Amino acid sequence: MKRCILLFCNFFGPGSIAMACTVCERRQPELLRGISHGAGPESRWDLWIVAVVAAVVAVSLFFSVKWILRPGETSADHIKRSIFK
Repeated sequence: MKRCILLFCNFFGPGSIAMACTVCERRQPELLRGISHGAGPESRWDLWIVAVVAAVVAVSLFFSVKWILRPGETSADHIKRSIFK
C-alpha cells in the first residue's frame, strides 16, 4: 500500500509538473502561459482542434467506463456468460 501511495504521489504530485522557461513563457498565449514549452499555437484553429479532440476523448472515456461497469446484456446465451462463469 505504501508503494502505491508513493507511486501515485510521484506521478501526480507537485514535483511532476514541468514549468516553462522564461523564453517559452513569453511566446505562449495567456491560457497556456507557464505550463508548456515550445512554440505556442499558430492560430485559433490549433486550439479548436485540441478542444474537439479533448471532447472526443472525454466522451469515449465516459462510454468506455459506463459499458464496462454496466454492459446491459441480459440474455442467458450472451458470450459474456460463457467467459465469466
